[in-house]
Amino acid sequence: MHSLPPAIVDAHHHLWQLADGRYPWLQEGYDPAAFFLGDYSAIRQDFGPRAYRLRTEGLAIKATVHVEAERHRAESLAETAWLHKVNVSHGFPNAVVAHVDFGASDADEQMREQAAWPLVRGVRCKPVTAKHPGISVREAGGSLQDPAWLRGLELLVKHGLSWDLRVPYWHLEEAAEAAAQFPALPIVLEHAGLPWDRSPTGLDMWRKGMEALAKLPNVHVKLSEFGLPGAPWDTQSNAAVVRETVATFGWQRCMFASNLPVSGLRVSMAELVRTVGLGLSGLDDNAQQAVWGTNAMRFYRI
Repeated sequence: MHSLPPAIVDAHHHLWQLADGRYPWLQEGYDPAAFFLGDYSAIRQDFGPRAYRLRTEGLAIKATVHVEAERHRAESLAETAWLHKVNVSHGFPNAVVAHVDFGASDADEQMREQAAWPLVRGVRCKPVTAKHPGISVREAGGSLQDPAWLRGLELLVKHGLSWDLRVPYWHLEEAAEAAAQFPALPIVLEHAGLPWDRSPTGLDMWRKGMEALAKLPNVHVKLSEFGLPGAPWDTQSNAAVVRETVATFGWQRCMFASNLPVSGLRVSMAELVRTVGLGLSGLDDNAQQAVWGTNAMRFYRI
């Protein structure tokens, strides 16, 4: 494999124009204590297609997948409409992961409306999660055990959409329990399961969850967002996470993703690509190119 991948599909990034929509977490409720990377003031500004191109300059970005950016939930469909306009003007994103509230009484209608847009391939609806390991939210509405929330996964199957799963590492085993109920649903775990605790104890818990999910053949994983709370970028540790994730899931179910602009709080795009490349260095060229792009093209039907 060349020092830079010959073609990249970015399977997870965000765009926003703050004058054109409401993004409460960026505009109204700034709370660095609640954000996993702490101070995120640097991204509380427009991040449009030109800014994305600037951040990825020098890389052969073949296609991209936009994942909902927590725009005000009343504007989820408006976000999808705006992204289609961006695609017409700039040639990307090439697939959209929209937001639908699984717990809403009109979730079926929301999903139908989203699925009618030609670039929509999947949905991200984050379940309620605990703030720390050892805390249970099993009885909470919107949790991975809530039958009303789980009905959203059933609706995804009905509408032919995939699910982007985003939970911290201490919920991975519970996520596997939920995912096992829907073997026909294409699922992709975001951000390599967010292994925020790199201690032996933390990594053991992460491994158990990753192994449980990897046993399900319909579950894939994104090699993305390796930034750690309260810590600088660690190339060797992050490359090791890449290697272990690929070993657990197999290269056929792994896909590269940037998580721009959030990842930029810890690392440049060039260093991110170098780190992931280091983690993939043991694979042959065909397997590496699958991770860099082919797998995402297939999963998101680009």
